[in-house]
Parts: sequence; C-alpha cells; structure tokens
Amino acid sequence: MTQTHALPAFALDPAEQEQMHQLYRTLHAEPELSMQEHRTAERIEGILDELGVEHFRCGGTGVVGLLRNGPGPVVAFRADTDGLPIAEQTGLAYASTARGRLEDGTDVPVMHGCGHDTHVASLVTATRLLLRERQRWSGTVVLIFQPGEETAAGARAMVADGLWDRAPRPEVVLGQHVSPDQAGTARLSLGPAMAMADSLRVRVPGRQTHGSQPQNGRDPIVAAAAMVTRLQTIVSRELAPQDPAVVTVGTFHAGLKENIIPAEAEFTVNVRTLTPEVREKVLAAVRRIIRAEAAGADLEEPEIREIYDFPLNHNHEATAQTVLEALRGSLGEEQVTESGPQMGSEDFGWLGASIGVPTVFWFFGGTADGDPEGPVNHSPHFGPVMEPTLSTGVTAALASLLHWVGQTD
Repeated sequence: MTQTHALPAFALDPAEQEQMHQLYRTLHAEPELSMQEHRTAERIEGILDELGVEHFRCGGTGVVGLLRNGPGPVVAFRADTDGLPIAEQTGLAYASTARGRLEDGTDVPVMHGCGHDTHVASLVTATRLLLRERQRWSGTVVLIFQPGEETAAGARAMVADGLWDRAPRPEVVLGQHVSPDQAGTARLSLGPAMAMADSLRVRVPGRQTHGSQPQNGRDPIVAAAAMVTRLQTIVSRELAPQDPAVVTVGTFHAGLKENIIPAEAEFTVNVRTLTPEVREKVLAAVRRIIRAEAAGADLEEPEIREIYDFPLNHNHEATAQTVLEALRGSLGEEQVTESGPQMGSEDFGWLGASIGVPTVFWFFGGTADGDPEGPVNHSPHFGPVMEPTLSTGVTAALASLLHWVGQTD
C-alpha cells in the first residue's frame, strides 16, 4: 500500500477554497490561549460532526478524529490549535481583538502569532478532500488537533489522557508548521529538526533596606544582574563551537520603588540544545553560576524552578526522506529544500516518542516575498498571506498522507 511517490494533489474547487479561507479568518479572529481552546475545540468538533467523522476529546481541549476508509495503513497527522499572549498589529481585516487570562490571572491580548490557525484550516480542508476522494486511498488517518503547544503541555496531556489507547496505533506521526519563508515552498530536515528547550524561573532572595543604606541589606538586583551577564558566557566559553546552544534571559522583575533595595529579584531563563549531553552540560552550568554568584554576594541560595521543557523534535531520517520526495512530487522539486535543524522547539515529538513510532515534521512558507527581515513567528506583525500558504499546507498534508494510504489502481 505504501507508495514511493505521492499521487497527484487533489484540486480545491472555488467553493471549497472559500470554505477554507472563511474557517481560517474565523480561527484567526478568535484565538485562545494554551489549554483554554474551548471554542476552537467545539468548532472542530462541529466540522467533524458535519463531515460524519468519528471523534473524541482528549487532553482537555484536544480533539482527535478517526478517518477510516477500509483496510490499510494507519497514519496520524497533527495540527496545533493554541494562540499566544500577543496584541496583534497586522492590520488585517480579520485581526484578533480577543483577550484571555494567563494561569496567574493576568488579563492579556491573544493572537494567533505562530500560525496555528493555518495548521487547523489546512488539516480540516485536507480531511474534506480525503472524504471527497475516498476511492483514491485506503486505510485510517488519525487527525490530532492538539492544544497547548506553546507551553509544552498539550502533547503530553493527550498522551496521558489515553490518546493511543483510544486511537489506533499509527505507523508514523506527521506534522507541519507555517514559517516566514516564501509562500508555496517547504523545507524539511533529515534528523534533528527542532531543539530541546528548558525554561527555568529563578528567585534570588535578598534583604530589603533603604536605598541610602545598602550596608544594612543584601541587594538581589546586583546579584541577579551578575547572574544574567555571566550566564551569557556558557555558550561562548564553556561549549565547543560546533555544539549549538542558546541561553536567553527573557524576563527580569525586582522592586517597586527606586529608593528601596528589594527583598528579592526574579528572572526566567530559556535554554535550547540539540543533544542530551549538551543539554545537561548547559543546565548544570546555569545552576552552578546562579548559586556561585549568590554565594559571592552573601545571599541565601536562590530557588531554581522548572517551568516547562520541550523534547528534541527528531525526524526519522529514512521516513523523512520519503516525505521529502512526496512533498517534492506535489509542490515541485525546486520548491522543497532539505534544511538543517533550528533552535526553535516543539512538543510534537512526544506524540511519536510515547509509542516508539517515527515522526516527521516540516515547514511551509507563509510570506508573499520571503523577506528574511520581515515579521517572524511570535511577532505582533506576523500574518501569513492567505494564498498560496493555505493551499500549500493542504497539498503538503495530502502528499505526505497519500504516501502511506494512497491507491495506485
């Protein structure tokens, strides 16, 4: 049943394309924060009901569809559904004005600033076409609409909620992500695709005093500032140049008034690595530096707490090669490139790793001119051009799926 080359892409008629565009506009205008995707899940369930596709809730706000079409291979395809706490500044007619609340209760604007709305619209449309062209394929497609990718909570939640006890075990798990590349193109890595990520929250205790009497206190701001500066030497001075890693301090909070040395400071650290060995070395260095700087400032030992972690997103090389060929067969040889790993992270890998099956993840472009200086994912200005972005997402999804379930006769 498995094909060496992808079958010709299914063509969208004008009505189907408009249906896809309308879904995308609606999703873009109504984003929801991670693990709070209630309306989104209900909308997906409504579409699957309309299409007559068996489905179930999984992982809270996740939705799984089971697209069965006779005997044959089982393959899974994932689209993530959550938005980000960003105030949209794209100027699009369907721009989001939605708001949500973070876990700590903070009211924030919400935007689909990473393009997850394109992922959902593409997979829903691919599902419609597979149903329309049942005679051209045979097997089962597991449709995974996953929540909480941005916080690394969603894939784990679905697995913990019995995803692979309730859905048939696939031969492979596939996924894709829109990127600020030229629309109509795609790129795929053979091997490591996206980095592991570890996020830590650090609380540096001090002793509060009047700003004019520093000798009576212990200044956590000066100590924390030294930690932040010294952490930047890990990559430049403790790792070999050929071992990629990124250490970022993304937040720093301390004090309420300029003439008070506060009782504590707090900052967050994000670490990206591509191998377990480098990961352990960097995390050990982060902890060593933080504790040493605190000791040097005569402070109590800081509290270092894990916020979340992402797994290595690894493309099984042989399987990824077949997907690369399938994408080139449908999108065009020159439109699909082999790329190296990137330091962004994804929790997609948990879906396959949890049952020991290969995963393949690729990127498809979403900008009209492919400007490397243009808005990127997580920017308030990131607004993928609707076409050919969405059609490319649909074509790529179908090309990869048909490699496993497509019929040649």
